[in-house]
Amino acid sequence: MMLPRRQRVDDASQAGEARRAVDALCRALGFGALRTAQAALVATELATNLVKHSLGAGGELVFTPLLQADATGLEILSLDRGPGIANVALCLRDGHSSAGTAGTGLGAIRRQSSTFDIFSAPGQGTAVLSRLWRDAPPAVPPALALGAVCLPVQGETENGDAWAVRYGPLSTRFLLVDGLGHGPDAAAASALAVALFEQNAQRPLEPLLQLIHAGLRGTRGAAVALAEWVAATGLVHFVGVGNLSGRLLDGGRNRHMLSHNGTAGVEARKIQVYPYPWPAGGLMVLHSDGLAAHWSLAAYPGLADRDPALIAGMLYRDHQRPRDDSTVVVARVAASNAVHGPQAAP
Repeated sequence: MMLPRRQRVDDASQAGEARRAVDALCRALGFGALRTAQAALVATELATNLVKHSLGAGGELVFTPLLQADATGLEILSLDRGPGIANVALCLRDGHSSAGTAGTGLGAIRRQSSTFDIFSAPGQGTAVLSRLWRDAPPAVPPALALGAVCLPVQGETENGDAWAVRYGPLSTRFLLVDGLGHGPDAAAASALAVALFEQNAQRPLEPLLQLIHAGLRGTRGAAVALAEWVAATGLVHFVGVGNLSGRLLDGGRNRHMLSHNGTAGVEARKIQVYPYPWPAGGLMVLHSDGLAAHWSLAAYPGLADRDPALIAGMLYRDHQRPRDDSTVVVARVAASNAVHGPQAAP
């Protein structure tokens, strides 16, 4: 699978670099000429906005290839720490401009995108999401809305972090893995953990993590977490070894999921699964220690209701540790998958 990539945008010349990068990604993903041109336009407009509206701060574009069952796509996130937008609805109108231009940037991005979302507020910068599909969106949307940012530390081409999701008829399973340190050896450990997860995804969680732990012997080891959402019960089952974070957010409630000390492949004295209620509309956030643990969505009024990819992007933007790989995965239970009636207690 093609890996996500980032591009820093600090001056106008880098808009061309963004366009060329997206053009190459789209061709590798098998996009046709029209879709490629649309994606290139989105990247150009987003990069141009980063230069024009960030007051010299610049920003970052994150390009993530998407492979979902019968659909292939590309997700583009634009992240900046500029002054933010006081009236987002006004800025989406064609003809409106705060920089003396034609004022078609955000409107053009929205028209070219299969999915478009934006979060911005005065003093909090702006995050813009554009998702484009090669042919058509997935014929059957997944039961969980997902968004993720997974990137190596600056200067590395191989990522010691990885994550995976497996959809089943009765449940959805997640893997998050952080190879010890960073660079090629960390990436090798994470890649092996992903392969073991994919090959054995139907095993119960505790034996599955035991298998991954045994399989990683001989590598430098990794922090590993598994989560399984069961739609029929409204519960998520979580098991982890090492310094990974899992949270369930529902309104003002913020519940941490327990990961035990240790390193898969080296030492894991306790592996135990814990169940937690996950209400419809609530968020699950999984992240590696490449993000600082002390964050709160309360600092971003309204962000919890946006696309999970925007939430992941904002957490990455503001809480990444510059000397480590960074992964954050955000999932939301769709309202149509709500469990009615009492739920089992954790």
